[in-house]
Amino acid sequence: MPWNVYQTKRTHYSPRTPVNQKNSRYDSQVAVFGEDFQHKLSDLNYFLVGAGAIGCEMLKNWAMIGLATGPKGHVIVTDMDIIEKSNLNRQFLFRPWDVQKTKSSTAANAVKTMNPSIKITPHEDRVGPETENIYTDDFFVNLDGVTNALDNVDARMYMDRRCVYYRKPLLESGTLGTKGNIQVVIPNLTESYSSSQDPPEKSIPICTLKNFPNAIEHTLQWARDQFEGLFTQVAENVYQYIHDPKFIERTLKLPGIQPFEMMDSVKKALVDDCPQKFEDCITWARNLFQDNYSNQIRQLLFNFPPDQTTSSGALFWSGPKRCPHPIDFDISNSAHIDYIEAAANLRADMYGLKQNSDRASIVKMVSDVKVATFKPRSGVKIAVTDAESQANSDTMEESAVQHIIDALPSAGNLNKCKIKPLDFEKDNDSNFHIDFIVACSNLRAENYLIPPADRHKSKLIAGKIIPAIATTTSLVVGLVCLELYKLAHGYKSLDKYKNGFVNLALPFFGFSEPIGAPKNKYYDTEFTLWDRFEVEGEITLQQFIDHFKNKFNLEITMLSQGVCMLYSFFMPPAKRKERMVLPMSEVVKRVSKKKIPSHVKALVLEICCNDADGEDVEVPYVRYTRPGP
Repeated sequence: MPWNVYQTKRTHYSPRTPVNQKNSRYDSQVAVFGEDFQHKLSDLNYFLVGAGAIGCEMLKNWAMIGLATGPKGHVIVTDMDIIEKSNLNRQFLFRPWDVQKTKSSTAANAVKTMNPSIKITPHEDRVGPETENIYTDDFFVNLDGVTNALDNVDARMYMDRRCVYYRKPLLESGTLGTKGNIQVVIPNLTESYSSSQDPPEKSIPICTLKNFPNAIEHTLQWARDQFEGLFTQVAENVYQYIHDPKFIERTLKLPGIQPFEMMDSVKKALVDDCPQKFEDCITWARNLFQDNYSNQIRQLLFNFPPDQTTSSGALFWSGPKRCPHPIDFDISNSAHIDYIEAAANLRADMYGLKQNSDRASIVKMVSDVKVATFKPRSGVKIAVTDAESQANSDTMEESAVQHIIDALPSAGNLNKCKIKPLDFEKDNDSNFHIDFIVACSNLRAENYLIPPADRHKSKLIAGKIIPAIATTTSLVVGLVCLELYKLAHGYKSLDKYKNGFVNLALPFFGFSEPIGAPKNKYYDTEFTLWDRFEVEGEITLQQFIDHFKNKFNLEITMLSQGVCMLYSFFMPPAKRKERMVLPMSEVVKRVSKKKIPSHVKALVLEICCNDADGEDVEVPYVRYTRPGP
């Protein structure tokens, strides 16, 4: 380990200097840091978000170093997931008999076995706006810090915002195969996790996915899009049509051909293709097969024949463009039946119908399906580039959409409609999700003579699984714990802390000081993302505006709370006059048309201001603390 990863003043013991041994599991740690530091660790209150690979390793380390083992210490760990068989190779607190149990409770019980003194409470809640009634102001105020062990950027950014708001230290880390990183976020000192972001992942061009795939990754992404479109998005659109009175109004405001596509999908789901029994799902799957792997390919070859040339005389089907061929359905081909079985069972699940895995009966049912003869049509536009695709999607006939809307049954007559969206779950081998992806992708690959992928490879790519390596996880969590030691010491200077990036495959180990919080300024006052204006007690909107004018010489031009505009200089005079005399909380309630939840003690308000010269100035947000009950 590089010498500068952990720097602190050390007490050197000679062989003749006796150390006060207590026959404790922490004796070695006490010998290095002292008893006072051990007491600090034992009384820490930490919130661990996630109990996966990093979360399990973190809890194990915390149990070993004695964190939250004292009378005031406490660990809260939350993870809404259950344990899957595929977790066992890297989340080592779990055993085969724990499969289908909750991660947080199982991990908490495991570390209690390792160290019975640790005080730990498991939760099974997702972190987000919907659980702010659980993770309230009182909850965060009592914390000494937060540690993320998450697997997605959105949740990381949400927790980062909460830590900035409550001014709590955040220990952030992640792994990707042999790569790992750690970041320490310290109140009033460093930038936050959200201050810098990785560049977005390179996406596959739409036209490549739709018409010109040349790699198995393209066909697998196309299969994922098929799953989302057929079994998730359609059901969500139907639910909104039934339960949201403004769904049609909002849909008609969407750009391009989106209104047509959305309303057409609702009509097909409720009218044209609504199944009443499993045989209807088989018929739907057989026709889907015909459309995807035969009709669309025939139309594509009609528009661009195999001998088509470009304006320069080069063959159109050359380079990355593979010339496809249609597939004729073969009842004796197991891959074809795999597709029918998976698609039909997913359709049945979506509509709440009884599923059927009997291959013999499926073969019999599909053999009775009559498929319409397809003939390619002239005048069908097929985009060759994403620009052409965008141009094609910008035009829509409103009469066509209205015709669809008129054909839909009334939403009031559909309250008993049983249609549910299917969320893609890669780890359940009996739900037909991966079966559909594999069959759907490999048939597409056969169209374009792309080598197919087996189930394991398809699952890795479609599920975006990066093999986790336990060595990387243990190294990264060890580095996080070193930064936790420093936070427990209470160091207030940047040079004591280290962000890190490692790659065991090279090997490479890089450490750097955290970046300081960027400073902004209005008049002579400097501020960072950790600063804010504090306003306490209920006052009217007029008093709020006057407060900033009189105390800070700032003229508020716009005031918002979330997505609600509470005040603006261009607001109609009558509306502005009406709001000026109302208490701030009442203004928020009226504009948002929602009651302020009882657990919300303070409102976050964003303000735009002009200085004395009438120039826009950037200022911190406002924390408006409501009076207690």
